[in-house]
Formats: sequence, C-alpha cells, structure tokens
Amino acid sequence: MPSLSDYKGQTPAWCPGCGNFPILKAFKDAMVELGIESHQLMIVSGIGQAGKFPHYLKCNTFNGLHGRTLPVATAIRLANHKMLTIAVAGDGDCYGEGGNHLIHAIRRNINVKLFVHNNQIYGLTKGQASPTSMEGMITKNQPFGVFAEQFNPLAFAVALDCSFTARGFAGNIEHLKGLIKEAVNHKGFTLVDILQPCVVYNRLNTYEWYKQRVYHLEPEYNPQDRIEAFKKALEWGERIPIGIIYKNNRPIYEDRLPIIKETPLIKQSFDISKVSQTVKEFL
Repeated sequence: MPSLSDYKGQTPAWCPGCGNFPILKAFKDAMVELGIESHQLMIVSGIGQAGKFPHYLKCNTFNGLHGRTLPVATAIRLANHKMLTIAVAGDGDCYGEGGNHLIHAIRRNINVKLFVHNNQIYGLTKGQASPTSMEGMITKNQPFGVFAEQFNPLAFAVALDCSFTARGFAGNIEHLKGLIKEAVNHKGFTLVDILQPCVVYNRLNTYEWYKQRVYHLEPEYNPQDRIEAFKKALEWGERIPIGIIYKNNRPIYEDRLPIIKETPLIKQSFDISKVSQTVKEFL
C-alpha cells in the first residue's frame, strides 16, 4: 500500500496561504486511500501556479505549454490506456488558452481526469483577469473593472454532456478529497473545478467570501438529471453549490478504438522495416 511519503516531491514554492496547498493535500490523501502507487500515475500540467502542482509530487510528470494540457493527456491515454492520467490546469490555462481543447476532450469523452485550480485570476503573471474573473472586478490591468461576462465552466460542461462535472472548494479538504476519489473512479472524462483562493492577487474571492456562500448539494439531489444539473451549474453569487453537479455513463473514447481496446499501444509489437518502406514511398 502506498503512503504519503511515497508522493513527497519538491518543496512547494507557492505563496503562504495559497489555496493550492489544501488541493495538494487532498490529492495526496485521495491517492493513498485509493491505493494508487506513485508509479501508476501520470500527471500532465501546463503553465501557471497550478502547473507547478506535479513538481510537488513524486509521480510520472509531463509539464507542457500554456493551454495544451489536454492534448498531451489525450496522447498519453491513447498510447497507454492502462495508465491513470490526470490533467492539472489553472482557470486561465484551461478556460482561456486551452478552451478549444476542453471542448473536444469532453466531446470525445477521453478517460482523463481534469482538475482545474480556479482562483479567478492569473496568479503567475501577476494578477490580470482570467475568464472566470467576476464582471466588474478591478485588477492591475483592468483598473476600470472587468467588462467581459464571467465564464461558467460548469454550465459549459453540462451543456456539452460532460461525463462527470463537479465543483470543490480548497477550504474543505475532506469534501474535496472525496470528489477527487469519485472522479478517479468514474469511467469517462471528468472536470472538477476547484475554487482556490489566491491570497495575493485576488482580494475579492477570499476564503471568507467563499465560506459565506458555498453549500453542499442536498442528499436528494440527482446528478444524473441533466436539466436540474444545468440549473445548479448556473447558481453563483450568494449561493454556490459544491459537489457532483452532473454525471453520465457515455462510452469512453479508448473503448471505441479497436486497435487499442484489448492491448495498450505501448505493448503492441511493431516492425521497423514497414516504417522504413512507408518512408521510402514519400522520397
């Protein structure tokens, strides 16, 4: 069985009080409780404070370009669909630069687990508005307030029939750990949007601000009811729901590809002479 020490990576360089710290703890606790060894896990990340996440863990890691987390994670799953593949991104990284890739990852239903650290600001590049910044919010380069309407990732995901759509809060580690475990166990693409306070550049959406507004979905709530899920996804402001908003059991992309359905691509035999012959045909 794995232990927390098995996942110990570099010393985090996040700001003291950053919402990424409880996300890191919840994630490690979830992996240990699920019995997942560090070598059985691949984490793909992009650029930003969230992009540093796998540096602070001990596991297989690919740290790529801004907004390009999901294409790499998709390629890894197609090469080895037996490997648990997790994508980690920030709100700007995923919903801004990577928005187009998110659309198609949901559409394909690739079995990748996406965790978005949503601090509603660009933290690494010192505080400009992100797609999830609230309208009217004043930032360093929006001194008159944000003019664009706030992007709603959960409503977006439900509208696209995302296989698993959830929201967590960094201020509730136990609940977040449970969501991470549910996401890992779900067969299909998962989006877990994590409300993650930035204590330096976002002085609006603080821990206290969230604690006054977040609430757990009621026990009788049915996440398989897509209409009700869309209504819940639209809630924001005075009341913000956390938990599994929507889920379904669509076929995953990997199972639709006959060539890899039974045997991972990395374990299939190949004949280099056939490749050489194909190359010669283009000369």
